[in-house]
Amino acid sequence: MNESDPFIAARTVNLTLADGTPVRIRPIVPADRDRLQEGLGELSPESRYLRFLRSIDHLTGNELDYLTDLDYFNHFAWVAEDTSVERGMAVARYARLEEDVAEAAVVVLDRYQGRGLGRILLRLVAETAYEHGIRRFRAWVAPRNTVVMRLVEHWHLDRRAEDGTVVVDIPLPLPDTPLIESSLYESLREAAAGRIEPFL
Repeated sequence: MNESDPFIAARTVNLTLADGTPVRIRPIVPADRDRLQEGLGELSPESRYLRFLRSIDHLTGNELDYLTDLDYFNHFAWVAEDTSVERGMAVARYARLEEDVAEAAVVVLDRYQGRGLGRILLRLVAETAYEHGIRRFRAWVAPRNTVVMRLVEHWHLDRRAEDGTVVVDIPLPLPDTPLIESSLYESLREAAAGRIEPFL
């Protein structure tokens, strides 16, 4: 699978963030291995810990295989690229744990945080998971992850402590937000369902 594959092209969406940053969002492909490794190097130690719940300075070959060579049903990941400089910005993924439950994670490079990209990717990966029969996300969150914990509070989600983390189950579809009424949300739904018309 590569970027020109019809499956990928039908799920590739271009948008502009509120600050004017042009973004391309598409499913991850095996050729993204190097970009993932580079992206890890651009994350601060704190951001790495919040994503992986451990200190990490590189991804092994097996980890890169797992993160990029997907079946796009039980395991699906989206990548966001800054098209003005052709560089990676973020990754959002789910991996099925049970028939209708999946682990979910979103990571945004430090330099792109605070621009709303994480919320967009969370919405997109949730739409994709729902299309594929997932009805609940499960996330293992570091208690000091204030961004996620604020979301947990805002959505009044149940949580439990487990081995120093907070385990949160998030029902799908996600609660409504202002984004849900926008044309952007409709574009995300089309991308999740693979109904984007490729640019020729």
